[in-house]
Amino acid sequence: MAQQPANPLGEQVYLQVKDEIFDFHLLPGDRFTETELAARLGVSRTPVRDALYRLRREGYLEVGFRSGWSVTPFDFLRFDELYDLRILLEEHAVQKLCALEGEMPLASLKATWLVPMEQRESEPRKMAALDEAFHCALVEAAGNREMLRMHQELTEKIRIIRRLDFLKENRITATYDEHAKILRLIMRRKSTEALILLRSHITQSKNEVRKITLHMLHDARTTMREAAK
Repeated sequence: MAQQPANPLGEQVYLQVKDEIFDFHLLPGDRFTETELAARLGVSRTPVRDALYRLRREGYLEVGFRSGWSVTPFDFLRFDELYDLRILLEEHAVQKLCALEGEMPLASLKATWLVPMEQRESEPRKMAALDEAFHCALVEAAGNREMLRMHQELTEKIRIIRRLDFLKENRITATYDEHAKILRLIMRRKSTEALILLRSHITQSKNEVRKITLHMLHDARTTMREAAK
């Protein structure tokens, strides 16, 4: 588990900078200094430094001796490996769910995903959060706390990719449709069919990772800024 900064302001800066990375305000390769960030956030350099070194330990930032700080470039091989691990964890969760006796703890997921078209979420950032919650809830419902912890950590590492994916309207529609199908198959204990669809669903997101370009990231930054107005 990552070390927590002693300074509460450090925690605040840590969360803000991480959100700026996830929301495309800071893109891979963007550079800044501790002094610039401290001035922008209205805090001293001490909590800024605490937060930045924590983000460096977690792999989000790099620091140079003379060049200051920069956002870590995308490591596409690492994303591939994280998606492979995600598939293993979620497939195991679905198998355990389908083997449960009695009613499955999926009421909240049904209330979110088995809804009419007019009740569907369309805002990309909210949609990405709902997507994360769906997959985490499947793992949680399977009842293995260590698997859930691993899955939550993995989810954060690929968050920026998933938010980028939901800037495409067709991916929002596809996600609702596929989540609904996966849920219905699990509730009917159709383990084999649910696993096939789940793997296809996650693999589609995995395949989109390799298509990411710097131009797409700049477009995403513009879109997220306009949505925040």
